[in-house]
Amino acid sequence: MVDVRLDGGSIGAVVPGGTLGPGDPDSTLELDGFLLLPAPADPHAHLDKALSWGAIRPPMGDLRLAIESWHAYSDQMTVDEIADRARAQALTMLAHGTTAIRSHVDLLPGPDPLRGVHALVRVRDELRGLLDLELVTLGGYLTPAEDHEAALAAGVDLVGGAPHLAPDAPAELTRLLEIARQRGVGVDIHTDESLDCDVTLDVLARAVVGWTAPVSAGHCVRLGTLDGPRRDQVIADVLAADVGVIANPITNLYLQGWDSDVATPRGLTAVRALVDAGVRFAAGADNVRDPFNPLGRSDALETAMLLVVAGHLSVDQAYAAVSTGARDVMGLPPARIEPGARAELLAVRGDDLVEVVATASLDRYVLHAGRLVALSETHSRVAAPALLPTYPEAR
Repeated sequence: MVDVRLDGGSIGAVVPGGTLGPGDPDSTLELDGFLLLPAPADPHAHLDKALSWGAIRPPMGDLRLAIESWHAYSDQMTVDEIADRARAQALTMLAHGTTAIRSHVDLLPGPDPLRGVHALVRVRDELRGLLDLELVTLGGYLTPAEDHEAALAAGVDLVGGAPHLAPDAPAELTRLLEIARQRGVGVDIHTDESLDCDVTLDVLARAVVGWTAPVSAGHCVRLGTLDGPRRDQVIADVLAADVGVIANPITNLYLQGWDSDVATPRGLTAVRALVDAGVRFAAGADNVRDPFNPLGRSDALETAMLLVVAGHLSVDQAYAAVSTGARDVMGLPPARIEPGARAELLAVRGDDLVEVVATASLDRYVLHAGRLVALSETHSRVAAPALLPTYPEAR
């Protein structure tokens, strides 16, 4: 039991409970029965795609089918429609405790490739003060460099793409890195999102040795299917280059393995080996209710749970991946329950972290930069056994 004093956007003191006295009731949160945690951050989202499943009604299936369904729908999207879905998704994530989001945004085909960019820049401006939102370009190998550059000029923060989908993956990776280098920004690359593709994660790592701009790789599914020696060699390259790796368990578990009906392989990077090696590691929800994943609760506790049951992390390690680890990979100031740290906080009803991750109570307080930005309360009633109705025996 502790008292925590906030000084503006930072934690001023963490002292034994009762030390700070009763405090001003108008500026004090009484959190008896709650666990206070560093707030989650989501390092890999797709706000421009979120909540589109109902409109698209795509067939369930693998990554190729998801991409085809999304491209077929994207022609009709407007800036307003994208913004409305993205705003709703971001606010749901905030209500569940996520106070920082990194979202990839598609550079769309057609005469107006920046529709998604303009929508997400608008949403970022609208939600400023409630959460931090970083944006990353996402274009295919046919997307001209000029579209990436125009997106950066419009306010996008990082360069991204999916080189593993290109006919010449190393060449596409080199092209994206050069765009970022010329603009002096970091990269967050969709990497090896397949169970059996050629490996490019080590190519990325070796290419960015010495970079001062942030570098991260998302998905890295292929790493989880490599044999031990090859896996460890790639991880050594990643560690040497200080590349952050972002797992996306719910989406990759859904997208991968559709063509194997016996001993179906699961799509997940080498979570345990990466953490044990000391790689900067994070995890995100990725897609939520769109062609790439029909489900998702927009809750970092769901991602943490999947890291435990599918990735075999401890509960502490799993929550770190969606909070302090995610902020580290995103290049954000540290947020911990200690003096001087950013006051990015989530209070969830529960006695300990295992209970919190297991039950994911929706009784929550969310603080961003020291300000209460979301509050959720739940109510439930269960009949006492003595009051249960009895029925005659069915015949």
